[in-house]
Amino acid sequence: MATANSPSPRSQRTRASLIAAGLDLLVDRPIDAIPIDDVVARAGVAKGSFFNHFADKQDFAAAVAAEVREEVEGRVARANAGVADPVARIAGGMVVAAAFAETEPRLATVLLRSQTPATSQSHPLNRGLRADIEAALEMGLLRPEARGAGVLYWLGLCHVLMVNLVDTRPSREEAAQILSDMLALGLSGLGVPLPRAQELARVSPNPASK
Repeated sequence: MATANSPSPRSQRTRASLIAAGLDLLVDRPIDAIPIDDVVARAGVAKGSFFNHFADKQDFAAAVAAEVREEVEGRVARANAGVADPVARIAGGMVVAAAFAETEPRLATVLLRSQTPATSQSHPLNRGLRADIEAALEMGLLRPEARGAGVLYWLGLCHVLMVNLVDTRPSREEAAQILSDMLALGLSGLGVPLPRAQELARVSPNPASK
């Protein structure tokens, strides 16, 4: 039952329909090339309903991308379940991002087309990565610069890796090598000693296997 502070079931269904329409439409076109009329027609809702949920098209695109990012973060959490080493957890996030780009290229395209990516330290979607970086810093495993820029740095690497995998569609072996090289370079850039970075890069599974 809806309360004063929660949306009604009908409102939730309308929003879900709009998000689903965005997931379809944003695969083929950026948000600036998608009229709101196309969104509501695909969703099967009245045009006024769009503005009941979103301020504008950019707000809508960000909400759609957030849905995809939440799915990726859920996969990261499951992959890292039981992993205590924060550096291994950071590496695991990149492995999952690569796997998502390999196995879900359409959804990855939607995420990568977002015009308002969640890059701030305080953004809720970055909570896990921020916690892992802070834990690794407390253990003296990362460079001090990672405290201020570690989240942005790692998100940037993951973003570029996903773009490359979606754009070039490499073979499984080529994708695994790209991931391994990115992990070794990325972790060493955070301050992880190169032998440890290379070890994590070697044991990481093929992205298509996740």
